[in-house]
Amino acid sequence: MSFAPDIFAGQRFAVVGLGRNGLPVARALVAMGAAVTAWDDTAGARAQATGLTVAEPALAGLDALVLSPGIPHTLPRPHPLAAAARAADVPILSDAELLFRAVRASGSRARFAGITGTNGKSTTTALLAHIVATAGVPVAAGGNLGTPALALPRLPDDGVYVLEMSSYMLERLATLRFDAAAMLNLTPDHLDRHGDMAGYAAAKRAIFARQDAGCTAALGIEDAPSRAMADGLAARVVRIAADMPADVYAPDGVLRDAGGPICDLREAAALPGAHNAQNAAAAAAMATALGIPRAAIARGVLSYPGLPHRQERVGERGGVLFVNDSKATNADSTARALACYPRVVLIAGGIAKAGGIESLAPFFPRIARAFLIGRDAPVLAATLAAHGVPHAVVETLERAVPAAWQAARTQAPVVLLSPACASFDQFSGFDARGERFRALVQTLAEAA
Repeated sequence: MSFAPDIFAGQRFAVVGLGRNGLPVARALVAMGAAVTAWDDTAGARAQATGLTVAEPALAGLDALVLSPGIPHTLPRPHPLAAAARAADVPILSDAELLFRAVRASGSRARFAGITGTNGKSTTTALLAHIVATAGVPVAAGGNLGTPALALPRLPDDGVYVLEMSSYMLERLATLRFDAAAMLNLTPDHLDRHGDMAGYAAAKRAIFARQDAGCTAALGIEDAPSRAMADGLAARVVRIAADMPADVYAPDGVLRDAGGPICDLREAAALPGAHNAQNAAAAAAMATALGIPRAAIARGVLSYPGLPHRQERVGERGGVLFVNDSKATNADSTARALACYPRVVLIAGGIAKAGGIESLAPFFPRIARAFLIGRDAPVLAATLAAHGVPHAVVETLERAVPAAWQAARTQAPVVLLSPACASFDQFSGFDARGERFRALVQTLAEAA
């Protein structure tokens, strides 16, 4: 069901950043009757905006400036148009805010569920949407995951929007209220955009803004910054964990809440590891808050197919399992993957985050050998050498995959691509990196 073509009639927006998020958002606003000026600093992106008014926008009279999430509006240095908008008192919004306004303007009372956290938000978003769909409830999922929020369809009154919310998006909300919201975990990330951990935590805590006693706040309790967010929340707080005692948790792998066992996560092939137990707890807590029956929650968890590039099993060759965890762009994500396997050959590298992989030291005994790629492979190699972990700098994924396979045949049953680094030195994104890994594994299979 689409929105009426006059939802934003008479309103003027500038959309800056015409990539994966901005271009669909600009087109959606035009389809809803808004006057839109679209802009990107790169000529190639501007050339893709056919049918739109493309010009550096004048800010006078704008209802809002819509910035793609990756464009800073404060730190480390605001985009010039963002700085000008702030000086002119023009609101800077995310498209999730505009979706909320469009839904309410259309008369729909559809509910909103939002998920954030440093790690796990994509899986939890997709899992919750799958559970809701399993229950036969109209659902649309997107935001930071997949489809931009404003490109989602109009849902009826009983529908549920499930949105993955990055810290960048949460900073740009004004009226959106989540009926159910989850804060999974908080570890250092994006500190250049938020200044420090306090700024990062404040951005994440915004997912609970405007909630009241009729709303639900699901909070991970396995890290102190997340636990601290419970103070002062107006919503009903549901504490979630993997196996720590909580309102919803999974001791010995069995997901349970106050009503008793929900399902055995050991039967959920797409949700391995303690981190996915926490993700499942969050999804179950939110689904319960949305009125989904326990039986449907269990069916949804056990039938969840998983997401690409997140512990995705992409093939097996000669008894060696190949796992694509390209979404692991920081060490904390890679730690969660390593915790799932007693022995692996690891492929890692790219653009390292602050701290590199030193925090992975407790998991180094699980690494039979590591093959390192990308710009910061020497940095990772120095850490591994200091801890006596066998490794080789091979520079590219094309060299790493066959080398890892040969090593795994005698040293470990799993080849794990879990880079602990961003991908932009060699790839357009983590998804491109994962797709290349999958293709290379297929080549190995064909060469057998």
